[in-house]
Amino acid sequence: MKRTIKKVAVVGSGIMGSGIACHFANIGLEVLLLDIVPNALTETEEKKGLTLESKAVRNRIVNEHLTNALKSNPSPIYSQKFASRITTGNTTDDMAKIVNYDWIIEVVVERLDIKKLVFEQIDKFRKSGTLVTSNTSGIPIKFMSEGRSEDFQKHFCGTHFFNPARYLKLFEIIPGPQTSQEVLDFLFEYGSKYLGKTSVVAKDTPAFIGNRIGIFGIQSLFHLVKQMDLTIEEVDKLTGPVIGRPKSATFRTVDVVGLDTLVHVANGLYENCPNDEAHDLFKLPDFINKMVENKWLGSKTGQGFYKKVDKDILSLDLNTMEYRAAKKASFATLELTKTIDKPIDRFKVLVKGKDKAGVFYRKNFAAMFAYCSNRVPEITDDFYKIDDAMKAGFGWENGPFEIWDAIGVQKGIELMEAEGLKPAAWVNEMIASGNASFYTVKEGNTYYYAIPSKSQTKVPGQDSFIILNNIRESKKVWSNSGAVLHDLGDGILNLEFQSKMNTIGGDVLVGINKAIDLAEKEYNGLVIGNQGANFSVGANIGMIFMMAVEQEYDELNMAIKMFQDTMMRVRYSSIPVIVAPHGMTLGGGCEMTLHADKVVAAAESYIGLVEFGVGVIPGGGGSKEMALRASDLFRKNDVELNVLQEYFLAVAMAKVSTSAYEAFDTGVLQKGKDIVVVNKDRQIAEAKKHALLIAEAGYTQPIRRTDVKVLGKQALGMFLVGTDQMVAGKYISEHDQKIANKLAYVMAGGDLSEPTLVSEQYLLDIEREAFLSLCTERKTLERIQFMLTKGKPLRN
Repeated sequence: MKRTIKKVAVVGSGIMGSGIACHFANIGLEVLLLDIVPNALTETEEKKGLTLESKAVRNRIVNEHLTNALKSNPSPIYSQKFASRITTGNTTDDMAKIVNYDWIIEVVVERLDIKKLVFEQIDKFRKSGTLVTSNTSGIPIKFMSEGRSEDFQKHFCGTHFFNPARYLKLFEIIPGPQTSQEVLDFLFEYGSKYLGKTSVVAKDTPAFIGNRIGIFGIQSLFHLVKQMDLTIEEVDKLTGPVIGRPKSATFRTVDVVGLDTLVHVANGLYENCPNDEAHDLFKLPDFINKMVENKWLGSKTGQGFYKKVDKDILSLDLNTMEYRAAKKASFATLELTKTIDKPIDRFKVLVKGKDKAGVFYRKNFAAMFAYCSNRVPEITDDFYKIDDAMKAGFGWENGPFEIWDAIGVQKGIELMEAEGLKPAAWVNEMIASGNASFYTVKEGNTYYYAIPSKSQTKVPGQDSFIILNNIRESKKVWSNSGAVLHDLGDGILNLEFQSKMNTIGGDVLVGINKAIDLAEKEYNGLVIGNQGANFSVGANIGMIFMMAVEQEYDELNMAIKMFQDTMMRVRYSSIPVIVAPHGMTLGGGCEMTLHADKVVAAAESYIGLVEFGVGVIPGGGGSKEMALRASDLFRKNDVELNVLQEYFLAVAMAKVSTSAYEAFDTGVLQKGKDIVVVNKDRQIAEAKKHALLIAEAGYTQPIRRTDVKVLGKQALGMFLVGTDQMVAGKYISEHDQKIANKLAYVMAGGDLSEPTLVSEQYLLDIEREAFLSLCTERKTLERIQFMLTKGKPLRN
C-alpha cells in the first residue's frame, strides 16, 4: 500500500513540539498543533473581560508556545511565510480533528501516565491506518501502547527528533512490540527523503542510541576532568573543532542544552541500566549536584559552566566552585595538528601526544571504544548506526568506530588494555576473520563489518547518495591544490573545491575553467558542489588585500576580470552547469550560484552578497547580475525604480538568507528554475539528475545578453539622495555611503541621460572599475584587514 503524508498533527507545543510542527511546515505539510486548555485566566485576559470559555484563552498555551518558537534564534522555520501552514487548537475542543490527519506525533511531558492518557484519546479519534508516534527521549515504547487497539499498536512506534528539530539531523525510529515492518520502512525512507534526516532504527533500550552514547561521553568527561585536574577551558579546547566536534565542545554545549536536561537523562540511565558495565559512571559527580542545587543550569538561568558578566565571559573553577576569568588553553599536541586539514587524519597524532592532551585522548578514546563495542547488540545489531547517531545527533564529524578505524583497530585495543578495559568479543572475532577495519570503501560505496556473516556488507540506503569522500581518488579526472574534478558517471562531472573554507582563489578559478573545458569536449554536463561544512565563504580576500596594499592594480584588475570571465563561462558554456550550494554561500560563492543554469540548493543554505562588509561591491558579476535580474522584472506601466531598489538593497544591506527558501525572496534563487533539497546528503546525486535532464532535453549554449535595461540618472539620483539621508541620520558612515554610491552607479548603468539597453559586458566593466577604485581606499583596506585578522566586519 502506498502511504502519503499530507497532514500531520502534533500534540504538545513546548519547545520540541513547536519545533517539530515548524519542520513539517518547512517541507510543505499542513500541520495541526494542539496543547492543553489553561485552568486560570491571566491578569490581561481578566481586564479584557475574557472567560475560560473564550477561544483566545483556550488556545493561549499553544499560541504562546508557537509565537515564542517563531521568534527564537536560530529560527525553526525556513521562512516566516511557512508559519501559515500551522493551525493551532487545544486537546479538549480539537482532538476530534485528528481523524483527517495522516500522522499524529505526541510530544507531551515525559511522564508515562500522561502519555498513556493522550494515546487513549488519540486511539478514540484516529482513523484506522493512521501513524501514531511518540517523541519520547527515553520512556520505553513497549509501555506506551499497552491497552491500545491492535491497529494502533501496529501503526505505533517512537520517532525521536533531536532539538532543534530543524537543524539536528538525527531521527531515531524505535519499534514497539507490534509495530509493522511496513511502518518502520516507511518512516525510515520518509525521515531521509522528506525530512532531510539521518534515519536510524534503534532498539527499545534506555535513551535509545544517540543519548545512550552521548550521555556516556559527557559523563565520562565529567569524571575525567576531576581525575586529570583539567579546567573546563582545557576540556572544551580538546573536545571541539580539533576533533571535528562543534565549537561549543562539551561544557558550552551543556550550558546551551541545559544541565537539568542532561541530569534527567543521566539519572534515567543510572536507574534503568543496572547491568551496564559503566553504571557507576552515570552517577553524577559532586560538582554537578552542587550546580543543580545552586540552579546554575546554563544559558536558561544566566550561568552554568560559563557566566557572562558585562562583556566578560567567566568560567567555573571546578575545585573552588567559584567563577574566575577564563584562561586560554594550549597544548603542544594540538600544535602538531595545525597543518592537518581533516579531523579524521588528526587522531593518529593526537593519541601519540606526550603531554596532558595525549593522555586525555588515550583515556577518552579507550573508554568510548570499549563502551560502544559493548553496546552491540544491546542497543543495535549494527555498529554503523552508532556512528550515524553521533554524527547526526551530536554534530560529530566522525563516529566512534570511524575514529577507531583512523587510529587503527589494533591500536585502539592497546589503548583500552592500557586503561584496564577490553573490547567486546565481536571485535576480536572481526580481526580473527581477516577484517582489519570496521569500514571499507568499494566502487564508491561504504561497507561495514556485519557481525552475523563476519564479512563486509554494504551500508544500506546509499543508493540515493553520491559520497565524494568515497570517489575522490578512484573517479578523479583532474586536480590542483584548490579543486578536484570527479567523473560522476553518465557523462556528468563534479567540481569540488578543496581550498580553506572553500574560498575562491586562482586555483579554484583555474579548476572551474578546466572543468568546463573538459565537459565541453567529452562530457554532457557539470555539477559544481562539495560536501564540506560550507559551499564557499567567497573570494580569497587575502589575495585581494595583498595586491591592493602593494598597489599592483594591473594585476588586481586582471584577477577581477578572470573572476568575472569565469562566472560568465559558468553561464555561457555549451554544457549545463548546475551549482549545488549549502551552508555559507557568500560573496563569490553567491556570484557563482547567480550564474548557474540551475541551482540545486540544500535547504540549509545561507546565501548572500556580503562584499559591503569588507568595503567593496560584488565584483565577480554579482552587481551586474542583480541589475540584470531587476531589468528582467520590469513590466510596462510599473514603477521600475521600486523593482531596482529591492535588488540594490539586497546588496547594500549585505542580506544573507537564513535558508534556501528565503533566497527566493532576496532574488538570489529564481522560482521555476532553481530547486531546494532538504537532505544535504542527496544534493550531489540530485544535481547530477538535473544536469542529465537538461542535457538530454537538448541544451543550447545561451547567447550573451545585450538587452539589459538600465535606468541611468533617474535611478542614480534617487539612490544618491537616499544615501545622503542615511548619512545625515547617522545610519551609515561616510565610507558606507561611498560604497553604496559606487554600487548605485553600477546598478543604474552609470549616469546615462535616459533609460537604455546595455550589454552584460558594459555592466561588468563598470562593476570592475568601481571595485578597483574602492580597493584604493584606506578604509576599505582597513575593513579587509579586520576581516582577515578578526573574522568579523569592521564599521568605519
